[in-house]
Amino acid sequence: MSPLLIIVLIVWLVSAIGLILFVLLHSGKGTGLSDIIAGSVYSSTSGTSLVEKNLDRITIVFAVIFIVSLLILMLIYPQGTIVSQ
Repeated sequence: MSPLLIIVLIVWLVSAIGLILFVLLHSGKGTGLSDIIAGSVYSSTSGTSLVEKNLDRITIVFAVIFIVSLLILMLIYPQGTIVSQ
């Protein structure tokens, strides 16, 4: 396997695990982990906590990295097979 493939696969794996974890950290109806951690740090204008906004940003970053790494894998190996050389 080429070093580029190994690097892209590692980035893909880390972004996939991070994406799963940060999606699970989001609150469903105000009873999630982010509300427990946030305590009294709420924004009065939007009604969402600062922690929830940061979780949104981090989740979006992990999603973008995940999609970009998948697109790179598609460009490197368009047929979906990795052949050992």
